[in-house]
Amino acid sequence: MGDDACHHCGRDSYQSPSVAVDAVALREGELGTEVLLIKRGQEPSMGMWAFPGGFVDYGEDPEDAVIRELEEEAGVDGFAPVALSIHGDPARDPRKHVIALFYLVDVDPESVPVAGDDASHAEWKVLSEISEEEVAGDHIRIIEMLRE
Repeated sequence: MGDDACHHCGRDSYQSPSVAVDAVALREGELGTEVLLIKRGQEPSMGMWAFPGGFVDYGEDPEDAVIRELEEEAGVDGFAPVALSIHGDPARDPRKHVIALFYLVDVDPESVPVAGDDASHAEWKVLSEISEEEVAGDHIRIIEMLRE
């Protein structure tokens, strides 16, 4: 049986979606609600704003993964993740079928983001000032949900 075989049926080239997590951290700023975003340093959507996130490692709880990714990509400690939204359109990521779990994550509002890992920049952005043209993929759907 190959490494990519289904452990239930033994079929080779077993296809299954990958799971990603994205951290949605908010704070109140002088100009209204702010959201923590990173600028993507790699394709897809290089140079676009996105929520800090990445793939869940095998054997890792998604709630642990979202805290890990927030720290790796934005240098911010998060806690108390709560599921916010799930995006599973098979065509949402050009690389492969990726199901994204978006979590609201509490952070210290005084946190100063520092880009790391796949991010080229990280900062608090005023929610009302973010335009669809500058946001990666379907992350604008989360921005719009937060504005309501």
